[in-house]
Amino acid sequence: MARRLSFAIAQPITIVGWFISSILLVALVIAAVYGLTLPGQDRALTQAFYYAIIASGIYFLIAALMCVTVYGAYKGHYKQEFKLTMSQRTLMLQTISFMVYMLAGAAVYHRVEGWRFLDSVYFTNFTLLTVGIGSLAPKTHTGRALLFPFAVGGIVILGLVIGSIRSLVLERGKKKLGSRMVERKRVQLLKKMHKKNQHEKLTPIDGKEQANDLGMTERERRRSEFELMRQIQNNATQRQKWNALFVSGSAWLVLWLVGAVVFWKAEHQQEWSYFQALYFAYTSLLTIGYGDFTNFSNAGKPAFVFWSLLAVPTLTIVISNMGDTVVKSVRDLTDYLGEFTVLPGESPTKQRAKQLLKDFTNPFRGKQGQKDSADQLSGMDKPPGTLSERKDGSRQDIPEYEAMTRATDRVAGEVEKEELHAASNAGKHGDEVSKDVHEYHYQLIREFRNVMKHLNENPPRQYT
Repeated sequence: MARRLSFAIAQPITIVGWFISSILLVALVIAAVYGLTLPGQDRALTQAFYYAIIASGIYFLIAALMCVTVYGAYKGHYKQEFKLTMSQRTLMLQTISFMVYMLAGAAVYHRVEGWRFLDSVYFTNFTLLTVGIGSLAPKTHTGRALLFPFAVGGIVILGLVIGSIRSLVLERGKKKLGSRMVERKRVQLLKKMHKKNQHEKLTPIDGKEQANDLGMTERERRRSEFELMRQIQNNATQRQKWNALFVSGSAWLVLWLVGAVVFWKAEHQQEWSYFQALYFAYTSLLTIGYGDFTNFSNAGKPAFVFWSLLAVPTLTIVISNMGDTVVKSVRDLTDYLGEFTVLPGESPTKQRAKQLLKDFTNPFRGKQGQKDSADQLSGMDKPPGTLSERKDGSRQDIPEYEAMTRATDRVAGEVEKEELHAASNAGKHGDEVSKDVHEYHYQLIREFRNVMKHLNENPPRQYT
């Protein structure tokens, strides 16, 4: 992070270090199994042995992923430098804080309750993840009293970590996938329009004769083309949300099924069936934690700690994605049922039935539905964010939009002050380049505010 070494030097050194760490751990594990001869026949591998196996696998995976990064940088897919953004730094610090907090709590309960340290790690893990299995619980008044602040603090840190993961990983992925999906939708629409011989409506209109033939002016054509693109973006956004739900839901399903297999094999001494392991993994994954099935083996506890740190945040992301898709569909269905029963709308029943059928035959069309691509060019519903207009060209009063405009204006004013302050500081330090940049930002934001004021006038000011 200090950039004292170049990417070409630092990255190979780091990769070799991770590979060496993985190989050394694997060697220790093999030596513990086959190289030690202890008196007696009854012996058991401790939890530390299984933690070593998990750690060696993680080290090898990190080294392999860094090799992929080097290959991508060599091919030009990534820059040959490593600069952490603020969101990445935040996620790293929050993750480290959570692990330190969990291990420190385990050390305290190891001292207070007299448990083995790795048993205390198992306890702090299912406590902070709100699973509450119940196989371990504080017996002393000191341990129970410490649980009050310990649980609250850990849950808060865990929430911050999950929020950072979602905003960093998913939001970046949404931007890339969203642009690709919009382009794919645009190409599909163009193909349909070419098949229906509607492509001439996408070309500029030159002269009154062509305008009369098409039945629209150049301004109307541009407006319909813009609205069509907004509709394409809206449909792509809806499909993207469903794709995100499918990916996160698939990851959750894999963690559930694979975790059940691991617990089934690890707890063979308890003679669990696969269905019982599936039941245990499900109740733990949903943070229900009845406690009727628990891990007692030295292999099951480390596996549960590692598995739960992956599964519970994944579940949270799935629930968040459901809020944008499934929950919205249920809410829309409730509204439709209300229109047909206790809260009928003003439109005729036949028209509402047609709209209901059209919306639910394709969930990606949105609540307003979607017309045929050729019909959208001639006259389509206004996309989200477009202000309705009266016949005289004046804009209707929309309280929500006015509130948003005032808030935007206040934020822009604060940004102007910050840019002026930054320009002043740069001038005091003799940095003329930074001073010019901040002054340019100030002028640009000021002009944007003026344009927004003109557009919000009634009727809005027209520009040539």
